[in-house]
Amino acid sequence: MAATRPRLPDDTVFYSIYPDSTPSTSSLQSLHLQILDHLSPLISDCIWQHEPFNLSLSTTAIPHLHGHLRFGDNLEDEWFTVFLLFEISRAFPALSIRVWDSDGEFLLIEAAFHLPRWLNPDNSENRLFIRRGDLHIIPKTSLPNPTLVDSLKFLINNENESRASEAIQNAVKSKIADYPHRAKRNMHNVRVRVPVSVAQVLKHEPCLISLAVEGFYDRDIDTMKYAAKMERFLSKGKEEELVLVNVKMSRAMYAQLMQQTFQAPKCYPMPSRSGDAAGYLEAELGMKIACGFEMVYWQRKKEGDEGKGSMRSKYFESLEKSGYFEGLIPGSKEYKRLMENAEEYYRKSNLFVRTSEMLSAPVRRIDEILALPHSANDFRSQEVPPSDDDSWLYSGEDELNSTLQEREKELELYNSKLNSKQKSKESQDSGPSFSKDIDDFDPRDIAKTMLAFVRKVSSYKGAEVPENRNLEEVDLDVDRFMKDMESVMKDQGCQDIADNDDSEEGSSSDMDFDEFEDGSDVAEEDNNDGENTFMSSYSDALNSELRNTSLKKSFIHANEEPFKKSEGASNATDGMDEDFTPVDVDLNLVKNLLDSFSSQQGLPGPTSNLLGLMGVKLPKDDDKGKGKSL
Repeated sequence: MAATRPRLPDDTVFYSIYPDSTPSTSSLQSLHLQILDHLSPLISDCIWQHEPFNLSLSTTAIPHLHGHLRFGDNLEDEWFTVFLLFEISRAFPALSIRVWDSDGEFLLIEAAFHLPRWLNPDNSENRLFIRRGDLHIIPKTSLPNPTLVDSLKFLINNENESRASEAIQNAVKSKIADYPHRAKRNMHNVRVRVPVSVAQVLKHEPCLISLAVEGFYDRDIDTMKYAAKMERFLSKGKEEELVLVNVKMSRAMYAQLMQQTFQAPKCYPMPSRSGDAAGYLEAELGMKIACGFEMVYWQRKKEGDEGKGSMRSKYFESLEKSGYFEGLIPGSKEYKRLMENAEEYYRKSNLFVRTSEMLSAPVRRIDEILALPHSANDFRSQEVPPSDDDSWLYSGEDELNSTLQEREKELELYNSKLNSKQKSKESQDSGPSFSKDIDDFDPRDIAKTMLAFVRKVSSYKGAEVPENRNLEEVDLDVDRFMKDMESVMKDQGCQDIADNDDSEEGSSSDMDFDEFEDGSDVAEEDNNDGENTFMSSYSDALNSELRNTSLKKSFIHANEEPFKKSEGASNATDGMDEDFTPVDVDLNLVKNLLDSFSSQQGLPGPTSNLLGLMGVKLPKDDDKGKGKSL
């Protein structure tokens, strides 16, 4: 069974660079070298959290450059990578660049408040690109389901149509506006006291500090066994001399070292805590770095991954597999020419390849460095600058609050724009305008707005009117419906009479039912008469049920003044017939809503919230009972 490919870490950013024209291997290599040469001044002094920015060739169906970078807990590395990709797109206009991470199109997430409504995670694949220093989004109207090839062709031929809006551009570019200066500010220099062997390694390869911090921060029970012995970096045990050196690391690395409590191994020569306090802190931080080196060294050595060949040998193996030598005989003139070109390419890109090789295979490089002559005297005479101010480590709350306030302002601005659009749309849908002065407030508008509201269709986004809705009326056969209801009511009535009375009426009812089943003319006449008798019987039963309740007094009937009704309800006649006038539905709706609003006493409540969403602003209930007459 073939070995499964290890899953990439979640905290990883991926990127691909596509030239406009289909390049040959040699032209792709030339582009690679030009990009590395352009980026070299920006990243030469950078200390990366886990691995450096890198690019490699891909000679698949679409030849391109690609790479990935694990940023871990240091998000600054991810955004610095985004800055570098924008910088590449500015320097090389004939390129289209994609960038994504484990969360997907994270640049769209950053500009979420400004995206078009049609764009969502389900349809964003192969749509977002960086080109000529700008963001480009492939329109859905042009390519509903774009493939990578289709999107690249569209960008070349319709570049102006795909450029994202200024709001989206500003949202993303504001995150990288301070780079590359921000990347330099993210570095922290600190004085530490470490064993001579650790100082020797950091002197020759400062970038290996990232491996030491990673080994310390991600330690487990197994790797801590190596730190307990310190066989590689503390050969003399407690007799080992600690030397003072300056170490450059990222702020994230410094925080990872400082914020974890770790007891020094028994064999480690820690100074007394009662002595120089500053010296003890320097030694404690150096001890954590030394233990990290020890754990990483033995863990990588045990895994044995470094015995599979160097990056150089892997590079030439990949050339063989990709058909770079085109089946030429080794030693031939053309073969030697291609080999010389490949050697030149590898040598020029060695700065980047070497760093990647060192971080992926540190054991070999550490052994080479420690094999060189070194002693404590090499570090005693050197001048060590003071540590950088680390107050940022303890004042991060202010920066966090500032960031949250910026996000809140952005959210408030987005909500205000959204609400204004919704109010404008609701105002057009509901008919009457409610932006009038309070003095022009008309209670009848409440009924009109509520009627327009209930006629809308609800969805998961709320009540809204669909664009292409079917306006046809419901096809209901009223006559058939009433006949079915009458039949059910008659059947129920017959059962009730049979249960309560076994007299002649019961026999007569059974006889009538039998005649109805026979299909005679009498049955048809009963059906015609039943339409009137059913409604009459139903109304009488309902009135009889409600006769002894106060429900009838709670409604305002047509042509009746509401306040007079409420005051004189107790003087109403007991007879149901004289009170059976039509109920004014709109008037009752408005009265109940206003009563509910008045009971809120100026505080938020259901009525003000509901009417507010519909664009209705009620006047303050300052003088209760003195408002306009309904």
